[in-house]
Amino acid sequence: MSDGQHSFFAFLSRMRHIYRWSLMRNVTRENIMEHSLQVAMVAHGLALINNRIFNGNVNPEKVALLAIYHDSNETITGDLPTPIKYFNPDIQESYRALEDISKEKLLSLLPEPLKEDYRNVLFFDENSPEGKLVKAADRICAYIKCIEELKAGNGEFQKAQQAIMKRIENIDLPEVKYFMDHFVENFSLTLDELN
Repeated sequence: MSDGQHSFFAFLSRMRHIYRWSLMRNVTRENIMEHSLQVAMVAHGLALINNRIFNGNVNPEKVALLAIYHDSNETITGDLPTPIKYFNPDIQESYRALEDISKEKLLSLLPEPLKEDYRNVLFFDENSPEGKLVKAADRICAYIKCIEELKAGNGEFQKAQQAIMKRIENIDLPEVKYFMDHFVENFSLTLDELN
């Protein structure tokens, strides 16, 4: 094993410099490090709701771990705005290939004995039960961002909120509906109202 230094974690620390929603005016800027923590908390909650309320059998810790790293490749690619990313199938396919290349680059920054462990985290199956929860949590967090921006008087997020809600409504997971029905409304409350 080499005694040399590896850049994987130093690269990940750069997540705090990659901002989301770059094409829109933001009252509060959000970086992908903050976003990843929120997605991990929501995804973990979705997994627990799945297990405890809907008798599922998903590993909440694995879901949270996948969510922590779900945007880590953006330290290399940056955050490509959604309207561009999904503009047409060719761009979408090219961006997926770019994401894979960036994940391989991150893996190359690790010592050999750790690469396979992180490969399983960075290249998770979005169609697995865990992957679906991470994807759902990512959308829910985008919706929450819209709520917070609208609450701060930023009407620029009105259309985004509507579009994201339609995407959430198309997710066929009872834990997502449960989360939306029982937790999301409170994001529009003030601190005094939360107490």
